[in-house]
Amino acid sequence: MSRRSIKSISSKFDLSGVFCTYSELPESFDMELLFGRVAPIELEIGSGKGRFLRRAADDFTEHNFIGIEVSSKYAKLAASRLLNRSCKNAIVICCDAAKLLIEWIPDNILHSVHVYFPDPWWKRAHRKRRILRKDVLQLIEQRLIPNGILYFRTDVEEYFQSTLDLISKNIKLLELFDVNISDNLPNEETDYNTHFERRTIIKGEKVFRAKFRKNIQSNLEAPSVS
Repeated sequence: MSRRSIKSISSKFDLSGVFCTYSELPESFDMELLFGRVAPIELEIGSGKGRFLRRAADDFTEHNFIGIEVSSKYAKLAASRLLNRSCKNAIVICCDAAKLLIEWIPDNILHSVHVYFPDPWWKRAHRKRRILRKDVLQLIEQRLIPNGILYFRTDVEEYFQSTLDLISKNIKLLELFDVNISDNLPNEETDYNTHFERRTIIKGEKVFRAKFRKNIQSNLEAPSVS
């Protein structure tokens, strides 16, 4: 599903504290500088308009949230929706996710990683640009804490199946433990859907959802996805 064009955020909005670029980050990862506290940290890759980030941060105030968005317009829109909140536990960083994972986020620190409806790069020649490729998945595996969770959702069945296969064959510590394929919104109280997910469901199309756990002693058989 393609993104819709959006207007630029007015300069009248003061996004300091909820938005920054890669060059504006502290030289090294420091939760005290970012949030004024140390807490379990969750990372969303591809925050889009910020629906998931805002809702999750509002309800899980005991966690810190980082949203990564490569588009400056979308990153600023997502950040603007974090304004006027009493809890300052979320920030949007405008940058490439792989760069942030490689150069800034340390190992064994992320409580969870959320990747919802990433760009499928439809043409076969372009699929190497997908965010859930081998090198990025290896970085996610390294950055997650033991028992940390990777959440993945897409409306593209081929992307879903190829990602599950890629993880199964190459990412040793990420264990698939939950699969949900349906044209309905989940009923879990802690399940926060994105704009893309709502649009997909409204159109009567299926959403492919998977959860993976970083398990350093994972020899368990993965559940069937048939």
